[in-house]
Amino acid sequence: MKTNNCQVSSATLISEEVSIEEWKSQIKRGTLEFCILSMICQKPCYGYDLISRLEAWPILTAKESTIYPLLRRLLKEGYLSSFWQDTAQGLPPRKYYAITDKGKRYLSAMSAEWENLLSAIAEIKGEGGSYHEPVTE
Repeated sequence: MKTNNCQVSSATLISEEVSIEEWKSQIKRGTLEFCILSMICQKPCYGYDLISRLEAWPILTAKESTIYPLLRRLLKEGYLSSFWQDTAQGLPPRKYYAITDKGKRYLSAMSAEWENLLSAIAEIKGEGGSYHEPVTE
């Protein structure tokens, strides 16, 4: 069985909780846009629907104060379009977001880079191949 000298006890990890929480926050900021575009690409969504669906993955849970500014920026940059749709009687209409062709191209590029990142990390960790020094440009 292969041993990993980089692993530490769970007690040590607990003492580093603050650092891990900051690191998780940074990861979330960097991946939330990718996740939102991926979800909207599957089907048009409204903001609260996105927030609710993201709760299935605790590391991706986000508040309105994070999601709505992100949606506005993606809309402004032309990656999303929006439309209003009526709901059940007595409820106000909801603003839905749909991905544009520009957004699909952006998401496709993001997906390729995401796969490159995952592959590089797996290689660095020694999973699925041999480690080699990165190519310098």
